[in-house]
Amino acid sequence: MADALPSFPGLAGFGRPVRAVVVGAGGGIGSAVTRLLLADPGVAEVLALARHPVEPAERLRPGHLDLTDEATIAAAAAGAGTVDLVFVATGLLHAGPIQPEKSWRALDPGAMATLYQVNAIGPALVAKHFLPLLPRRGRGVFAAVSARVGSIADNGLGGWYGYRAAKAALNQLVRTAAIELARTRPEAVCVTLHPGTVDTGLSKPFQAGVAADRLFPPERSAACLLAVLNGLTPADSGGLFAWDGQRIPY
Repeated sequence: MADALPSFPGLAGFGRPVRAVVVGAGGGIGSAVTRLLLADPGVAEVLALARHPVEPAERLRPGHLDLTDEATIAAAAAGAGTVDLVFVATGLLHAGPIQPEKSWRALDPGAMATLYQVNAIGPALVAKHFLPLLPRRGRGVFAAVSARVGSIADNGLGGWYGYRAAKAALNQLVRTAAIELARTRPEAVCVTLHPGTVDTGLSKPFQAGVAADRLFPPERSAACLLAVLNGLTPADSGGLFAWDGQRIPY
């Protein structure tokens, strides 16, 4: 953690103490984002939401949220108050019988439905309930972790049908929300982010072919993503951005 802090000096551009929300705060990227935000003296409070609430700490308020249960999302938003940053760090690639498909022969409707629920529908419902909490004036940011493989234009390998399609759907949902958000909050930024290949349980079975310098500790990825958010403006809203700031085509 300490080694990652110098690469992220803190949130910029808000002009006020920041109240942040991290959805998926118990996961690899979500917990790293939470720690970095708490290390930033410009952050007044972090509402850390997860299926299994994290331990409370100074300036950290834990809460329960299940992406498959809209009632928990609505309840978390109802108790949040006005927020400046919403960071959705959730994602599902594999779990038990759910595995990335190598061929259309492996397509399973139940697995696909689960991937859509977690990777697209859940974050969309977070947007539904939390975007109205962003300030009407001044900077506000909504960001959801997506993936480069969700880019239709960038797909040259095939495979991974359900995960690719769910992340592509997330990109479209956030793009659509960004258009609506701009009508009432013209200074807000609403984007999806590609975190790189991060050393978490999500990528663990697929790390064999990843070069050592391209496999990121969660703290490095989190610091890069927050730094990218620092550099984005309302003109970037609706886009998909990689950990290095590169804009990825849909």
